Amino acid sequence: MATPTPTPTSRIRRQLPSSPWLFAAPGLLVAGAFVLYPFVSTVVSSFTDRRTLIPGRFVGLANFRELLHDDMFWTGLRNSFLYIAGVVPALVVLPLLLALLVRRDIPGITFFRSAFYTPVVASIVVVGLIWVWLLDERGLVNSLLEAVGVGRVGFLSDQWLLLLSAMGVTVWKGLGYYMIIYLAALANVPRELHEAAAVDGAGPVRRFLSVTVPAVRSTMVLVAALSSVAAFKVFSEVYLMAGPSGGPAGEDTTLVMLVQRTGTGLTGRVGYASALSVVVFAVTVALMLLVLRADRKEET
Repeated sequence: MATPTPTPTSRIRRQLPSSPWLFAAPGLLVAGAFVLYPFVSTVVSSFTDRRTLIPGRFVGLANFRELLHDDMFWTGLRNSFLYIAGVVPALVVLPLLLALLVRRDIPGITFFRSAFYTPVVASIVVVGLIWVWLLDERGLVNSLLEAVGVGRVGFLSDQWLLLLSAMGVTVWKGLGYYMIIYLAALANVPRELHEAAAVDGAGPVRRFLSVTVPAVRSTMVLVAALSSVAAFKVFSEVYLMAGPSGGPAGEDTTLVMLVQRTGTGLTGRVGYASALSVVVFAVTVALMLLVLRADRKEET
């Protein structure tokens, strides 16, 4: 029996048993340098009293105990959860409705798809500044409200209106991104299901609830998970609209803003900011697990 001729791939595999690791090495080095090492360093620093220019010493759970008595921590935690409650439902439902609207094959629909997606690719700094100019006391929105007799509204000076305005910017910027995800999911929904429901006398709303929603439920869970994590870690929108102080008396500060404020500068409390970061990470993982657990319960 003739011996099979070795292929180039088999020869390389015999000569270099570790060749897969050589191909993966660049990616692993980048992940280790910019993901794993910073994560481990942050966890270690959370147990120290390290400052920007001082290495610090081990203090155990002192930073985490201090968190429990820090009013700004509870304010940031409250605002972060309020952000989830205000943003996630909108980003789960509205992009789906938008995807249903733009998936129709009508003249000029490509323009509207591009227009809805434009905020996604725009810089968050540019977007934030545009909305600050629009919602300022002397901005376009207040000028229009004053012209119709409503009067000026403190979108950027009232604690709750400022937070709602930031939520609106987050929803507006994220609509196009999640719309694309829903468009991909809707492309896999069999047209026959809609046709069968229409033959049975189901109207558009009934077909949406009975056919579309069940077909894209797993995508809705994905969108809920992604938007929950993004909402809890929000920084740029609130920072740009509320300023470094976090709005009136700092009442609009989020947890990530508190991390930035506490851990930066020449006298930054890096250890305490690291403890805050660990809490943000833990809550983010918990949110992901809760969403996945809720999805599994619905499946069973």
